[in-house]
Amino acid sequence: MPFQKKSQVQITVLSVILIIAILFYTARIYSIQVVNAAKYTDKNYGAASVRKAVLKAPRGEILDYYGRQIAVNRDGYNILFNKAYVKDNLNDVILTLVNLLDESGAEYKDELPMSKEAPYGFKEGESTDKLISKLELAHYATAQNCFDAMVEKYKLEKYNTEEQRKIMGVRYGMDIADFSISYPYTFAEDIPTELMRKISESGFMLSGVSVDVTPFREYTDTSLAVNLIGTVGPIFAEDWDEYKKKGYSYNDKVGKSGIEKWGEEYLRGTDGEITYRIDNEGNIISSTVTKEPVAGKTVMLTLDKKMQRSTQDSLERTVKEQQSKGGTARAGAAVAIHINSGKIICAANYPTYDSATLGQNYDKLVNDPVKPLTDRAFQGVYPIGSTIKPAVAVAALQNNLYRVGETVNCVMTYNYFNDYKPKCMHYHGPINLNNALAKSCNYFFFEMGRRIGALRLTDYYKQFGLGVATGVEVDDSKGILKQPKSNGSGDTLQFAIGQLNAFTPLQLCNYIATLANGGTHYRASLISKIVSYDIATVYNEGEPDEVNKVEISEATLKAVKEGMLSVTEDGTGRATLGNYPIKVGGKTGTAQVEGKADHSLFVVFAPYENPEIAISVVLENGASGAAAGGIVKDMLDAYFFSNYNAEGAAVPFTVLS
Repeated sequence: MPFQKKSQVQITVLSVILIIAILFYTARIYSIQVVNAAKYTDKNYGAASVRKAVLKAPRGEILDYYGRQIAVNRDGYNILFNKAYVKDNLNDVILTLVNLLDESGAEYKDELPMSKEAPYGFKEGESTDKLISKLELAHYATAQNCFDAMVEKYKLEKYNTEEQRKIMGVRYGMDIADFSISYPYTFAEDIPTELMRKISESGFMLSGVSVDVTPFREYTDTSLAVNLIGTVGPIFAEDWDEYKKKGYSYNDKVGKSGIEKWGEEYLRGTDGEITYRIDNEGNIISSTVTKEPVAGKTVMLTLDKKMQRSTQDSLERTVKEQQSKGGTARAGAAVAIHINSGKIICAANYPTYDSATLGQNYDKLVNDPVKPLTDRAFQGVYPIGSTIKPAVAVAALQNNLYRVGETVNCVMTYNYFNDYKPKCMHYHGPINLNNALAKSCNYFFFEMGRRIGALRLTDYYKQFGLGVATGVEVDDSKGILKQPKSNGSGDTLQFAIGQLNAFTPLQLCNYIATLANGGTHYRASLISKIVSYDIATVYNEGEPDEVNKVEISEATLKAVKEGMLSVTEDGTGRATLGNYPIKVGGKTGTAQVEGKADHSLFVVFAPYENPEIAISVVLENGASGAAAGGIVKDMLDAYFFSNYNAEGAAVPFTVLS
């Protein structure tokens, strides 16, 4: 028995010692392989260095007010050179890759400002300053001097001349893009799937080359509001230093125009990071994603995608119908604004262009005499004719220079001044404000203009936002507001009927919105809110921004609105809107164009009793104000009656708030 007890004690002691030994060695192994892995790896491979590279974040999307997609992302394939995996045979790899893409008819980056075919001269119209500077040559260096210098710099002596040119085109691009482990070089973008497979299969002879899945910008309707949405594009070499300071990579795409440019700070995501450990021979020991990329924010616009499309189609249809009947209309623009916020519901142009083919058709579009690249809605500057008359009426009433019910005797020729005697289009006889707006009597407004004076009229126009910046997020024109030196006869009378000065359709629409809401002038805006990529979080909601307040009494507003209602029920707008199911206030206008047919203009607000929407339409050389009426009606239909309930009855859109 004593012997058995002694054996059990020995076994127990040995077991405890064994367990302690196992725990010790397990802890030691964990320390070596996990806690101090980098330290022992460095000892094994030589002192390691750390390099970091960027993991690209998706760009934020652009949606309309209702969340419908406008600018989105799709996956595509890019060919990249990754410096961490590049071997000594870089030139051979480049040549193999270039030949592979040439055989497939695919494009790749070649930013060398020299022709790709012999005799390899400088490309006409392209700057060679950066090339010559990179090669440290004299400013008068020739193309051949540059070519020879690159053969030496990139060690291309063993290749024939054609091969040398191919390789140096890529090597030079790598140089100006700061090609390094931190900055991979994008060799080709958005390659076809079949080419992606070929390159993947040839990976054994393409060291340092990878095919990455990359998000690409895509527009769901490539002709919808293209001037406003804008474009994205590569960073130009001359802008690289500035973008580099902001943390961009050379291969990044940035907003070039429109909302894409305005919203760059929101749309740009936060790039992630991958960390490489590299031994003293340049081999990668390990790679770890140390920071996940975060997608950019999504910009939700105030635009109604359906109404935008409807308005663009109506503009195009109207112009083409006029032309088919021998009319002179050639172009136009239309804008709709929410009256109580300044938010832009749609802004259409005709002619326009397709962003999908902009690059290949650019020269043709630039040289087109009708200028389809121009954003007429925001940048087109037009005399606005009789559409200015409601503002003149406000100025006269507010300053007690006209009393409601007073008549002015229209005898066609306005004889007050000796040196300037303009004429009305018709003889109206005694006429009051209501009828003067309905029939667009110039004589009546000549008299109002004389009473008010050019200086005071100009001040009112500014208060209504005419001739001043609208504050909209994309490029627009301030228009032309002539600064009178005095209340002289000629300018004063012309100011009062919408001549001499010239404004944009956007300004014209916002002026009508300001009048219809009782005088609150809001900054025009295209932005509804900024939200997270998944639309779950709101970061910034665009609140209405009041610019100024035009003093309009209830009595003045009532008189002017009644006159604008008479325009659509009994006056110059009756043919289009006389039987419209919703009461609409409006004003037609014709603006003289020297040597050509008059411009046709039409502005409205609706509903009359409780206005929600203001609209302006300009038809270039449309001949009469009523010519734009069909477009106005289509826009009203799109806003009030283009949604349908379960029973098929038309219901209004949700009102913008």
